[in-house]
Amino acid sequence: MSAPTGIAARLPGTRRRTPATGPAGAAAGGPAGDGREASRFLELVGRHAPALALALVFVLPLLVALTTAFMTQNQAGTGSLWPRPWTGGNFGAVFSAIPFGRALWNTVLYAVLSAVGVLLSSVPVAYALARMRWRGRRAAFLVVLATMMIPAQVTSLPLYVLYSDLGWVGSLKPLIVPSFFGDAFSIFLLRQFFLTLPESIFEAARVDGAGELRILTSLVLPMVRPALAAVGLFAFLFAWNDFYNPLLYTGNSTDGQTLAVALTTIARTAHESAYQLQMAASLMFLAPVLVIFALAQRVFIEGVTMTGVKG
Repeated sequence: MSAPTGIAARLPGTRRRTPATGPAGAAAGGPAGDGREASRFLELVGRHAPALALALVFVLPLLVALTTAFMTQNQAGTGSLWPRPWTGGNFGAVFSAIPFGRALWNTVLYAVLSAVGVLLSSVPVAYALARMRWRGRRAAFLVVLATMMIPAQVTSLPLYVLYSDLGWVGSLKPLIVPSFFGDAFSIFLLRQFFLTLPESIFEAARVDGAGELRILTSLVLPMVRPALAAVGLFAFLFAWNDFYNPLLYTGNSTDGQTLAVALTTIARTAHESAYQLQMAASLMFLAPVLVIFALAQRVFIEGVTMTGVKG
């Protein structure tokens, strides 16, 4: 006579059949299960095919630049898409083609100080336009917005004359100093962030006797750190990629030349046909931006999409 099921499960040497080892488990991990997984994968690929194709269109120029940077002089520009052989000497040759080290330092100095200047000057103005009550506030905000409609080329000539009279042309001063006097886009963006904060927080702080400066530094800034990071990153990237202003105010001056301007030297000198040097220098110019964005991506997206205080 066979033992009951419950007793048999506890007898030594008795093996229970589980779904993982039984016929049902075998069927789940068998050809039918693999077929369902393959079907789901193909469905997922088909659903995202347009996005993948669009991403490939944007990534393709970067891939061409990457492969060209590792080509030799004879192979670059011939239409070949794969280096034969691979060479890394082009990256070292960039330092002899242009003053890369000096231009890199100027670019870092320009980008970092511009980001700092934009934050220091735009935050108080945005707070005053968003949370302080004073006559003419709306008119002042409209004037700030109006400056965004003026093309940079319209003000270039009078600004150049002004900086020339000050003796700043040929240096980084015309690029860095104006950022400490506010930026219309940053002021507008920070003002919108400040408006999303609950009014009750400011009223409670004022009842406790806190002044506007104390509210700004101790209460508001800690709550809008993602917004500050987003604005700072915007300012940094704009300065890093800026070509027009450094070309206008520094020209061919080696002391104030940034990387964006220095890269054009390769195309305008004896290295005009050295496509491998141009691609190598472009990748070296692009690499720091990609690293910074990869590290600050979460904070950047959070700052851009922030709409209020999380409860």
